[in-house]
Order: sequence, then structure tokens, then C-alpha cells
Amino acid sequence: MNFCEYHHISAAFLIFLCLSLEMLPRATNVSSSSATVVGRHVRSSYNHLQGDVRQRKLFSYQKFFLRIDKKGTVNGTKSEDDPYSILEIKSVDVGVVAIRGLSSNHYLAINKKGVLYGARDFGPDCRLIERIEENKYNTYASAEWRNKKKHMFVGLNANGKPMKGRKTRRKNTATHFLPIVVQPR
Repeated sequence: MNFCEYHHISAAFLIFLCLSLEMLPRATNVSSSSATVVGRHVRSSYNHLQGDVRQRKLFSYQKFFLRIDKKGTVNGTKSEDDPYSILEIKSVDVGVVAIRGLSSNHYLAINKKGVLYGARDFGPDCRLIERIEENKYNTYASAEWRNKKKHMFVGLNANGKPMKGRKTRRKNTATHFLPIVVQPR
């Protein structure tokens, strides 16, 4: 048998094999009660991601620690020892977090106009989309509000003052934060 005959047989076999595999039912590793099939992909329940709580300090690309004081004021500090910069980041949904100041007991929030503030109680303004960017920093955008169909991000300017969400963009480094692990007290 020469190469051409062998090549013809192997191509026919591969076509047969591919067609046979397409007719087989697809197996999933997820139970049918918690999974839905969307096209060729299986979407499963992400309950294991909800409720994850982390204590962190958010260190901005602008060299400030994000802080929420007892009055609900959000700004940045250069002090590594500021108790108002210790934050609790909790998953509330897939890719969505709530950030609470441990000392102030206020949640980081963005209102409809894009103003950052500390909310005493958790509400829709406190839901933030957490995303890890290409430079390994995280961004936090309002899950509730947008400005002209664009996300509004948590950001600190070069002076450590909060930026209005309407002026922020994902690629702007003023919106980039490194979550630094805090040892529990």
C-alpha cells in the first residue's frame, strides 16, 4: 500500500470518527438540577462563589490606600496604619462584590451621578463588578449604574481624592487597585 492510498483511508476514517462523535450525547460534570445548556456550553450554579469574604487593603496605582471613614467619606491615604483602610470584600454574586470598611462599618458605594460615598446599609449602589485587568490590578465598577452605557469605576486621582464615576474608564490607571492581604486582628 503506498502513501496515497494510506492517506485516503485515514482521511475517510477521521471523517467517520468526527461524524460518529457528533451523534453521541454530550456528557457534563454538572448535575442537571443546577445546570442549563446554552448552545454547546454548560452554565452551572455558582453558589460556591457567593459569600466569600476577604480582608484587604486596596492600594491604588496612584500610591494611595482606599479608605472609608466613620462619616462615610471615601478618599485615599498614604498611611499604611490607617484603620479605615482595612476593607472587607464579600462576593454577593458571580463577579459582583460588596466592599465594607471594617472600622467605619460603611459600604463603598457609587450613586447614579457617579459620586463615591460610604453607605451605612448595603443597597444597590454598593454592588460592584470586580475585574482583574491585564496589568494584574483590579477594577471595581458599579453594577447598578452606567453613564451613557459605559461603566462607572471606583477611582482615586493623583491627590487621593475620589474621582466621579462619569470621568472614569477601565483602562485609566486611576481606577486600578491592588488588593493587599491584611492579617486578621
